[in-house]
Amino acid sequence: MGQIRVGTSGWVYPPWRGTFYPAGLTQKRELAYLSERLDSVEINGSFYALQRPSSYRTWAEQTPDDFVFAVKGSRYITHMKRLRDGDAPLANFLASGPLALGPKLGPILWQLPPTLPFDVQVIDTFLSHLPRTTTQGVEVARRHDQRVDPAHAATDADRPLRHALEVRHDSFVTPRCTELLRRHGVALVVADAAGKYPLLEEVTADFVYIRLHGHDELYVSGYTDQALDEWAAKIRVWAETGDVFAYFDNDAKVMAPRDALALRARLPRP
Repeated sequence: MGQIRVGTSGWVYPPWRGTFYPAGLTQKRELAYLSERLDSVEINGSFYALQRPSSYRTWAEQTPDDFVFAVKGSRYITHMKRLRDGDAPLANFLASGPLALGPKLGPILWQLPPTLPFDVQVIDTFLSHLPRTTTQGVEVARRHDQRVDPAHAATDADRPLRHALEVRHDSFVTPRCTELLRRHGVALVVADAAGKYPLLEEVTADFVYIRLHGHDELYVSGYTDQALDEWAAKIRVWAETGDVFAYFDNDAKVMAPRDALALRARLPRP
């Protein structure tokens, strides 16, 4: 039986203050508050800009020993470079601090833009360059350019490094895609996005990564008890063969923490 972890995509949202977060709770305490109720969270600031190793270390210190962070890969790699010529950006991303999470580092999420179609050669090359252990991650990070301090490329131990790919173009709906990801051991993200993007449930790695963006309205709508029951049933099946990570991204109306807590209550703890 694999471990099941449920969380939200990010945790710094002003509308959550006074609703999910108690009135008067300082922003510095928000992550600690969330981590006392859920067992994982996606770091999504890393998607928009390189973070600092000191930030990753602080986040790790603010959470329980068994807490796990998923880290969203840089959009410079996925959206601007569109997975091409990505060696230097990948080195910079890894050198910017994710490895400083130590044992709390979970999967790295690579979210593709909806305008990026499936291209076997491009996807294969990108996946083949991803490090599969933290030691390999350090080796890649050491190739960074001048934008990153060389002292930041380090890890405290050699651990497996997992990757998940979220696709948003219909051309990825092909056995060639799942076969390719399975060969690389990269998880194909199960993304519920109100029908806007493909919902694929193929297991391609030793873990399953789920992103729940809102069933009826993207980033807005919450999940009914029936829908949560259905997701919980799927997760129990997937957990029979590996770990499962599930994150709610329907944050616009403070649905994400509510739904995450409700799903967490339906599932066994890690």
